Amino acid sequence: MSVEHPPLAKRCVAEFAGTGILIFMGLGVVMTSILTGAQSGLWQVAIVWGIGVAVAVYTVIGVSGGHINPAITVALAFWRKHPWREVVPYVLAQLAGAFVAAALLFVIFNPFLKAREVEKGIERGAPGSEITAMCFGEFFPSPGPLSNSPGRYSVDEHAKLNALVSEQSAFLAELLATMVLAIVIAAVLDARNPGAPTPGMGPAFIGLTVAGLVSIFGPVTQACFNPARDVGPRAFSMLAGWGTAALPRGTGAVTVYVLAPILGAIIGMGLYDRVLKSPGPREAE
Repeated sequence: MSVEHPPLAKRCVAEFAGTGILIFMGLGVVMTSILTGAQSGLWQVAIVWGIGVAVAVYTVIGVSGGHINPAITVALAFWRKHPWREVVPYVLAQLAGAFVAAALLFVIFNPFLKAREVEKGIERGAPGSEITAMCFGEFFPSPGPLSNSPGRYSVDEHAKLNALVSEQSAFLAELLATMVLAIVIAAVLDARNPGAPTPGMGPAFIGLTVAGLVSIFGPVTQACFNPARDVGPRAFSMLAGWGTAALPRGTGAVTVYVLAPILGAIIGMGLYDRVLKSPGPREAE
């Protein structure tokens, strides 16, 4: 007997809401960490991202499947039975949710952003304003150390920091991290996997996986793994005064934060389905 899904419009609203919840919590903790020093260390930021993923998935999984990530939506269409015709509506809903969440946070934190820019002697939209634009879109490596260091912004220090991570290294980091995330998502939600957590606990383990990955890759790429997390907030920041200063070096906005997560999710889910997946009853016989 086939399962009747909610109408596509309702599922898209759920993806909008779920992605909005995730980005509101995740970018919110980035802003409090960078702009107020409220968090002591990367793990505190990472675990809030993980909690954001978990609560977002718990909130909407019963309606839309809880993708909240264009890379996962594409991977599910590539390997599973998610209809390709629904990929664009899902992705647009995810991007919109991320954009709106970023806009709401901007309203709340803009005074803090302005204060940091004054403190560092930078003008929004000019070179160096990456240290506040990073509160929305992502950069490789993270400009966080420049934003949190004492004194004025230094072009030379920024150049030294950028030299530590190439676009190729950032691409590989995002691809591998999203690949691991996709494998875990497939594994913990697989009813035939004897090692999967009890029903209902899957999103919690997905959130913990995200927290662990953010702890590793945060300093390298700001830990995207989700094109909506980057594209929606980055697009808002470009409209909110940062302009092209909100773009990372070279083609990184596309290759590192869009193509790498999508490719990583496709590879990861494919590896699970084709190599790691527990055999079903018939296959086991």
